[in-house]
Amino acid sequence: MQTGDPINEAIPATLPPPQTGPIVWYGPAMVARADQWCLDLTQSEVAELEAAAGDWLHLHGEIASITATAFPLPTLKPRLAQLARELISGRGFGVLRGLPVEQYDERTAAAMFFGLGSHLGHPRSQNAQGHILGHVRDLGVRSDDPEVRIYQTRERQTFHTDSSDVVGLLCLKTARSGGDSLLVSASAIFNEMRQRRPDLLHLMMQPVATDRRGEVPEGMKPYFLIPVFSWYRGFLTVMYQRQYIESAQRFADAPRLTQQHREALDLFDALANDPALNLSMTLQPGDMQFVNNHALLHDRTGFEDWPDPGRKRHLLRLWLSMAGDRPLPEVFATRFGSVRVGDRGGIVLAPNK
Repeated sequence: MQTGDPINEAIPATLPPPQTGPIVWYGPAMVARADQWCLDLTQSEVAELEAAAGDWLHLHGEIASITATAFPLPTLKPRLAQLARELISGRGFGVLRGLPVEQYDERTAAAMFFGLGSHLGHPRSQNAQGHILGHVRDLGVRSDDPEVRIYQTRERQTFHTDSSDVVGLLCLKTARSGGDSLLVSASAIFNEMRQRRPDLLHLMMQPVATDRRGEVPEGMKPYFLIPVFSWYRGFLTVMYQRQYIESAQRFADAPRLTQQHREALDLFDALANDPALNLSMTLQPGDMQFVNNHALLHDRTGFEDWPDPGRKRHLLRLWLSMAGDRPLPEVFATRFGSVRVGDRGGIVLAPNK
């Protein structure tokens, strides 16, 4: 092993132990505990969000400038602190339900979502344009275009992680059919692979090329090399997007996927898609879902949208960097721009120093 090489340092000599704790969960059991992770907002909490958003928009106007300090939520703050603990050291996700988005214009709903998210973490850029509040909707494009990211289509996304500590979604409008949200515990997948095929699991802990889909920082290759599973300072961290792993093979200098690599990726996908492991939910207008990308993978089923442009499926998205989150191996800086806790992640095209 070459010392000082962040890629080689990410490869353990032996497999980590089986994972334990609340982050190891299975979908059917989690469904039975929905009252623990799907929480209704109270009328006073909704009123507090409305007041904070109204004050901010009246005095300042720029949603991207909202900070937790300038967006006071004294009633909701304790529940958000508990949600942050669950994201970092608990089950890894949570849903807040009941924001009456049909009563607001899009700008007001966006301010409420952004302001709430600012109490969980620091927003990060989601694309090459530096947007920190994303719009998830079908743009009429296809994922076989290597410059397209799959959330811009109506295709099934497949299980993947985003390039931030946490991803948050606010559902504004649902599709005519489909578009369900799925989650799965990466630690549950790890444990299953460790028991069934440890040989294949070891491959998943070696660097694999993942396509940047045209969003390439200066001086970087058009793909990055990070293992699917990283074991670092006692934390198992996942980084995965199968379509982008496959499309990275278009680059001649990218490490080749062998038949055994694809066998390992196929087993990973089969486990993620197993209803015995994953959890499916239908986000309704006003639902806010938050997911830890280091511990869970998420997916969205394909959907058919409404012909009326005013009714088309539409979600707002935040990528957040969270204080107090886990340490990441240095190799993640090639994707996250930095591994500094509370100041990392996003699509970073300029060096983050």
